[in-house]
Amino acid sequence: MPSRLGRRPLKAWTYAGVYGRELMICAATVRIGPARQAFWAVWDRGDGRLRERTRFARRHRVRVTADRLRVADGEVAIDLELSPGAGIEAVCPAGDAYAWTRKTPVRAQGTVALGGRERRVEADGLLDESAGYHPRHTAWRWCAGVGTDDAGRPVAWNLVTGINDPPEASERTVWVQGRPDEVGPVTFAPDLSTVSFAEGGELRFGAEAVRRRRDELLIVASDYAQPFGTFTGALPGAGELVEGFGVMERHEARW
Repeated sequence: MPSRLGRRPLKAWTYAGVYGRELMICAATVRIGPARQAFWAVWDRGDGRLRERTRFARRHRVRVTADRLRVADGEVAIDLELSPGAGIEAVCPAGDAYAWTRKTPVRAQGTVALGGRERRVEADGLLDESAGYHPRHTAWRWCAGVGTDDAGRPVAWNLVTGINDPPEASERTVWVQGRPDEVGPVTFAPDLSTVSFAEGGELRFGAEAVRRRRDELLIVASDYAQPFGTFTGALPGAGELVEGFGVMERHEARW
């Protein structure tokens, strides 16, 4: 995609989230025009500690690709191989421009070293590859997670409002046993405690740790919160969740 469309710079990011019973991990590289950002976070559910870092530089310590997540930053080293499932792609209006995204469920295997202690990781997650010419002011709510329903089937989901969310041909997707199906529009509670579905029913979220940041950088600003936690409730096309892990997100950007 061109670096600009009219006066709008290209905004692009690659994010990987891995949501396990013991560790939840995310990392991303972000581009806004010529600017670069990278971040990572590890939520250790056992010791109740959230480690995270955000860096603004072209030469950073985070690499996220379609098949690998790597971080080497101080006492934290992450090396995960990502095996993809059946992804979905969407091209959606973004004001008078457009945006593209691909969402792919992944199986992550590898190691995470925290303060010299190395741990094996084998868990499911989601890869988000996105790029577009979004409006100068953009605000969205987003939810991604994985789990198991009461029929014993693996499930995953990607839900959003405010970005890539037309009534049809959106990025909203639920995977049941690896099969993706689009779901209708969703509604997020202001406090991110629930996501309600047009088809009926809802997901309920219990936040455990929050990655939060606010930046005012001349012409660019960002205010977001992304809590890690657990889910209960039901998804369209699936039964009640027996277990569910993942994230919610609130993001307001001037970019």
